[in-house]
Amino acid sequence: MATEAQGSEGGGLVFHPMDQFMVKPLFGDGAVGMFTLTNVTLWMVLAVAATFALLVLGTSKREIVPGRTQSVAELAYDFIRKMVEDVAGKDALPFFPYIMTLFMFIVFANFLGLLPMAFTTTSHIAVTAVLAMLVFVTVTVVGFVRHGVGFLSLFWVSSAPLPLRPVLALIEVISYFVRPVSHSIRLAGNMMAGHAVVKVFAAFAPMIALSLGVGILVTPLSILAITAIYALEVLVAFIQAYVFTILTCVYLRDALHPHH
Repeated sequence: MATEAQGSEGGGLVFHPMDQFMVKPLFGDGAVGMFTLTNVTLWMVLAVAATFALLVLGTSKREIVPGRTQSVAELAYDFIRKMVEDVAGKDALPFFPYIMTLFMFIVFANFLGLLPMAFTTTSHIAVTAVLAMLVFVTVTVVGFVRHGVGFLSLFWVSSAPLPLRPVLALIEVISYFVRPVSHSIRLAGNMMAGHAVVKVFAAFAPMIALSLGVGILVTPLSILAITAIYALEVLVAFIQAYVFTILTCVYLRDALHPHH
């Protein structure tokens, strides 16, 4: 994660926490077009490559007594498989490869974004919105393929009093179509906020070079704050991938079992 601070003409401190989220072309300084290779492209490719390396290359020579890479891959496999089975049911297991891939891509994108000078692709709503829309379209198609018009029973709360059912149906429809919005904003917002806070505290670290008196107090405190927030961001990187994945399982469960 890139951090920078510089002195202004008046000797103050100038920093821009949101600069780290700017999309820039990999080659040259021109405008970013539809087919321009950007820093987003690079770090998304690296996330895919890391996922491939762990799950494919890391398990290509499977052994009874697994090595470290195989052990990590098997732990991830068992963790996501159990999540899918517990949340969505055994009949959701055919969708396990998709959910596993989704989790691994997000978790690697989150962790790669914690590296110095890296770019956090999941901090961009454009990336998380595509992931959320893919989930939304997938579960909707599955619901109609499995149940036909009966999938609409998801919006009809039969256990509620009859006069309230139309109102509840409207609320259910609205909440259903809001799913991809909340699904994507939750991930992007959490990743962006944490990185921006780290950048703010990192900007105060060079204060000791600008003002010895104030810097003796500010610089150590900023370093402690960076360390604490960075540790929290490591936890958030995993939790947000977990939350995105478990919500996917919940939406899939609704598609497979729409009846209230």
